[in-house]
Amino acid sequence: MSSTFMVAMRDGVCLATDVYLPPGGGPAPVLLERTPYGRDAVSRRERTASQPQPRRRGELAREFAATGYAVVVQDCRGRHGSEGTFTKYIGEASDGADTLAWIRGQPWCNGDVAAFGMSYSAHTQTALASQRPAGLRALFLEAGGFSNAYRGGIRHGGAFELKQATWALRNALDGGVQDEQALAALRREDIRAWFHALPWARGRSPLQWAPEYEDYLFQQWERGNFDDYWRQPELYAAGDYAAYRDVPTFLMCGWWDPYAQTTTDNYAGIAHQAGGRAWMVLGPWTHGERSVRHAGDVDFGPAAVLDGQLAADFTRMRLEWFDRWLRPDRKAAEWPRVRYFRMGGGSGERTPEGRLLHGGSWQAAADWPVPGTQDLALYLHADGTLSSRKPQGESVLRYEFDSEHPVPTLGGSITSGEPLMFPGAYDQSTSEGTFAATAPYGPLAERDDVLVFQTEPLAEDLEVTGTVLVRLWISSSAPDTDFTAKLVDVYPPSADWPQGFAMNLTDGILRCRYRRSWERPQLLEPGEIAEITIEPMPTSNLFRKGHRIRLDVSSSNFPRFDVNPNTGAPEGSDGPRRKAINAVHVSGVHASRLVLPVVP
Repeated sequence: MSSTFMVAMRDGVCLATDVYLPPGGGPAPVLLERTPYGRDAVSRRERTASQPQPRRRGELAREFAATGYAVVVQDCRGRHGSEGTFTKYIGEASDGADTLAWIRGQPWCNGDVAAFGMSYSAHTQTALASQRPAGLRALFLEAGGFSNAYRGGIRHGGAFELKQATWALRNALDGGVQDEQALAALRREDIRAWFHALPWARGRSPLQWAPEYEDYLFQQWERGNFDDYWRQPELYAAGDYAAYRDVPTFLMCGWWDPYAQTTTDNYAGIAHQAGGRAWMVLGPWTHGERSVRHAGDVDFGPAAVLDGQLAADFTRMRLEWFDRWLRPDRKAAEWPRVRYFRMGGGSGERTPEGRLLHGGSWQAAADWPVPGTQDLALYLHADGTLSSRKPQGESVLRYEFDSEHPVPTLGGSITSGEPLMFPGAYDQSTSEGTFAATAPYGPLAERDDVLVFQTEPLAEDLEVTGTVLVRLWISSSAPDTDFTAKLVDVYPPSADWPQGFAMNLTDGILRCRYRRSWERPQLLEPGEIAEITIEPMPTSNLFRKGHRIRLDVSSSNFPRFDVNPNTGAPEGSDGPRRKAINAVHVSGVHASRLVLPVVP
């Protein structure tokens, strides 16, 4: 059975909370999910291979309850049935702690609580754990739970992730605006036209009809420095990993998800401290699509799904985890500390659905980074080659970065970006449907503002698994500008792909004012040659014999990230934009390089 309660928080605001009790009565362990998406709404990612139709949260809660758990599902503050004002991410720590304290005071709770959920519901779990609440026994974090939202999830490399804007618009439309006139005006907004009209300003954005949402969006956009705002517990689990001591934590994410970095950082931060217990799974998935074998235009084979590989299905996997820590009377199997899907190894043929068959396989490891990993430095050369040999002499490669005509986003670790950008792996060539692309379209590598470096065809297979680093020596005519880096697996031409297939693997960005410090930005000096480090999302890929490793360097990736105006203006401001002449230095003294984590 289920009941709805309005649970009071410490400030008197009441949150709508559904409780599902197990049959038989008596105190039971409790499973908690806190969500902004509707406590009994259909959850798009709550599906399995055998049950592809998404389920309501209440349906899943009843299934969990039938196995002997009490289940609590709550609307976050200011969302759907809950009172108060919604400020994305902020306030979830205290609300979560107050909710858990309420749960432990109920006669149907035996005192033990585990939290679960993906994406925003994972963020609420790390916020809750930061408060060190009594009774918190385990966490199941999927595709979320900020290690450091400044470094990934809201900002990345100093740039702002524009998925925050598309998410804000979508969720303002879904329960965020109550005034009918404002809601009608919001529905009339054309997000594509607004993105073409960037930059925005407060009161001159598609969210002008939802001021609460516009306010928090600009607050995050304008806070370019890493300050106390970013150290709030909801945004910064890395600030107190000791809070997770003796709280077993399961972390799961996809390579094509913006929370892959958060997931690996959280694993290392929790597992590598006294009393820390963490387990991790990394699959070839987009956000929450653990039962889908493809991401974008690339197919990873039948082994790519969770179902039948890691557990019977996702529902069973979670129950096994909860049983292990909340039901000691039930036998639970031991899991490897780390399981990751190494992409690659497939035939490269075109599937009946038109995708490239890249393939892959599951690997197990005792820790992360994978023990035995070795760094391989590949140096950038003026002739566009990438090799382990250091360049000689002094060469400078220049290009014009026009912020009015940025490089379009083509796949990657993205979520919530529709209809402007889509996650996954794609051949790096634009078409009429690519947002921000212009005729005549074609390969990104042919743009004048993209520098391409690639190896000779590989003589043997090479596994790259872990954190990729790109260390560049740069200069610019602008006081501030961006540099981007993208790692690409280049397939040779074949019958199915006569031009070959340039498959993106991971990418990153660095805003140059933060090249020395996230807390104290510094503009570039005229003539300054500076070393910068770009840290793309972690990945795992088997580069096959005959393939090439490619690195693309440019200065924009839009609309994934906001575009630098090249003026040094404050973050999130709506001033003019200028062109910049950007340069990458390649020499023995200024040895720009790609550093790959290679598993022997």
